[in-house]
Amino acid sequence: MIVDAHQHFWDPARAGYPWLTDELAAIRRRFAPEDLAPHLLRRGVDGTVVVQARASLDETRELLALAAGVPWLLGVVGWVDLTDPEVGDVLAELCEGALVGVRHQVHDEPDSSWLLRADVRRGLAAVERAGLVYDLLVRERELPAALAVARAHPGLRLVVDHLAKPPLRSGDIHAWADGMAALAGLPNVHCKLSGLVTEVETWTASGLRPYLERALGWFGPERSLFGSDWPVCLLAASYDDVVDLVLSALGASERAAVMGETATRVYGLAVPT
Repeated sequence: MIVDAHQHFWDPARAGYPWLTDELAAIRRRFAPEDLAPHLLRRGVDGTVVVQARASLDETRELLALAAGVPWLLGVVGWVDLTDPEVGDVLAELCEGALVGVRHQVHDEPDSSWLLRADVRRGLAAVERAGLVYDLLVRERELPAALAVARAHPGLRLVVDHLAKPPLRSGDIHAWADGMAALAGLPNVHCKLSGLVTEVETWTASGLRPYLERALGWFGPERSLFGSDWPVCLLAASYDDVVDLVLSALGASERAAVMGETATRVYGLAVPT
């Protein structure tokens, strides 16, 4: 069972994606299941988790509708307004479909402690009650707040996206490493081995592999998940490139967990038959 635990779909002709700026023009077009399917078939990927790309309930519902018709779309990490007093009711409605988690673009919030706001914490508690995962889209700046949330909600399964985007361009990784090591000390926190190829001007497997190996050392294979970050990865690498990069960091005994078993367990995915 191989699972790509982090990929996206979007169509800028139908909705706005403010983060798709001119610098990202190469991926500012429609990406749909038929575009991803050949890559999955070629690499033997059995299923994926599609992750929200804009702060929109409409998008979440569209992804859930898509998952209902695409057998290999095993789960949706969608967006809800965590500050909505009725977020519990919203989640109850969405959970009738393939919703397995919730995410918000926390690293785009002006407040580095956004996760610690009382209304956000109330929303996170609702996510926990619904039995869903919360994906942490954070950078070094937000790691202290993420750590506080993880400690305050030990029953909430958390997944750090893209290794919290280490500051590879500056090379000053000490605060990032300290924050990630602290998060890894909590059993409810997991980490996606994804997203690194777009965090540097140019990348090599030998340059990025140490970060993947460090994350594996912190979280272990039983709390590490493979994610392609397709189609964002296309800015710097092919689908094959990102699969091969993660595989290059894994020992034979780690592959089954990282490439599928951990995602299946953490997100509660139904194994296709």
